[in-house]
Amino acid sequence: MDVRADARPEARPDARNEEAVSRFVERFAAQLTEAGMQRMAARVFAQLLASDGGAMTSAELSEALQISPAAVSGAVSYLTQVNMVSREREPGSRRDRYVLHNELWYETFTRRDQVLTLWEKTLREGAAGLGTDSPAGARIAETAAFFEFMQHELLGLMDRWRAHREGLNLT
Repeated sequence: MDVRADARPEARPDARNEEAVSRFVERFAAQLTEAGMQRMAARVFAQLLASDGGAMTSAELSEALQISPAAVSGAVSYLTQVNMVSREREPGSRRDRYVLHNELWYETFTRRDQVLTLWEKTLREGAAGLGTDSPAGARIAETAAFFEFMQHELLGLMDRWRAHREGLNLT
């Protein structure tokens, strides 16, 4: 039995602990599922996030997650539809690679901002139709004001994040 310290994966800082990666993927995927994402899409997304290159083929995802290629395909279709990943042709191959967007969280929150704008408009129209002097109209008008506030704060928050990210030196 080899007992050298460098024989253990956890002793080398550059070695990936696949068990720890798998635990992270499943834990984060469960949290995403609890937040409303489809379970398989959450697992595929978490696996892509945990991959060093932020991109994997269907076969790689299938092997890493121990799922069928059909399950990968369905998950990727969902993730592509909601703009969390994109498909790219693997150079010199007929295989696609599924790639995380570079500014994934920024793009996700930007799309959420678009949803908030739509909701706010609909809520304002609803409040006007119900009359803001009625209890329902007042409640809906307050909800519209909340979404307007959130949208404004979200834009400022994303600007502050970009400035903060510059100083992180994560590379």
